[in-house]
Amino acid sequence: MRSELLHDFAPRLIAWHQHHGRNTLPWQVTDDAYRIWLSEIMLQQTRVETVMVYYLRFLERFPDIATLADAPEEAVMAQWAGLGYYSRARHLHAAARQIVATQSGNFPTTFDTILQLPGIGRTTAAAIAAFAYGLPGAILDGNVKRVLTRVFAIDGWPGEKLVEHRLWNLAEALLPDAGGIRAYTQGLMDLGATLCTRARPRCPVCPFGDACLAMKQGRQGELPQARPKRILPKRSTAMLILLHDAEILLEKRPAPGIWGGLWSFPEFPADADPAHAAATLGFNADEIRKQPALLHTFTHFQLHIQPWLLPVKRTLIAAEPERIWLPLVDSEGAALPSPVKQIIRALSNVA
Repeated sequence: MRSELLHDFAPRLIAWHQHHGRNTLPWQVTDDAYRIWLSEIMLQQTRVETVMVYYLRFLERFPDIATLADAPEEAVMAQWAGLGYYSRARHLHAAARQIVATQSGNFPTTFDTILQLPGIGRTTAAAIAAFAYGLPGAILDGNVKRVLTRVFAIDGWPGEKLVEHRLWNLAEALLPDAGGIRAYTQGLMDLGATLCTRARPRCPVCPFGDACLAMKQGRQGELPQARPKRILPKRSTAMLILLHDAEILLEKRPAPGIWGGLWSFPEFPADADPAHAAATLGFNADEIRKQPALLHTFTHFQLHIQPWLLPVKRTLIAAEPERIWLPLVDSEGAALPSPVKQIIRALSNVA
């Protein structure tokens, strides 16, 4: 059965996608490599429903590679604000500038040259090459790993090197022999996103329902096997909210790093004296007030943030290239980390 399934996998998937797959999303009705590239970057770690709004808005501001490459980083980050995983935006911007500098502004046309761009890995390069140029190549994102581990009953956590290596070999072996790579690649993504979901997979309507080894063994809920549990480490920081006439002082975060390129409150160690932090900026901290703390979860750690609010006179400190006074009313559209926006929203009753 396994050898039979290896041979039938691509034809089954392509036939299913032609009748049931997604094919009307904005990035699916174009062969513009720039638009396809943008969608693939945005879709990393982000749901289609969320990406739709950001994708269309981003293209309005940056309709082509040259426009993106010519834009200041701050403008790019502002359009990305709220989408998360901000290194994606920095890499996208850097890649656009690299394309202008080395490819005369034309997006690369081979897998190897696409793979050389900042922020692009093996799966993303293969997906772009398939959708833009019809070039065959294996992909192995989270949805694909889930499909393959279930259909072929592959044990082990997919993030473990040996298991991942086995999955890559399988993904390469399953590629269609001739043609259909666009439908095949999109079909793999769609199958994992719409039927072979993490919870409550829709096995009765799956094109592999009669052949899936996990279904035969009653192991759909067990596969793919979960990552060994680990406790996320916790870090703490404090932020100084300097408020003057409904404006707040923000500093640009250095890149690379957490929230690199975004604007945030002046930050200081959680165990430091907030009055001293204010004094280093030239402010008297007599009226400083502790605000409700919040916990922000990243992929690899949790960050405990303690804000301190201090009403000030703006004339005591001037704006600099890496420091701005921002009106509270402009904060939603600014390039700010989500927890900073959350803190700002809470200021509405004191501004």
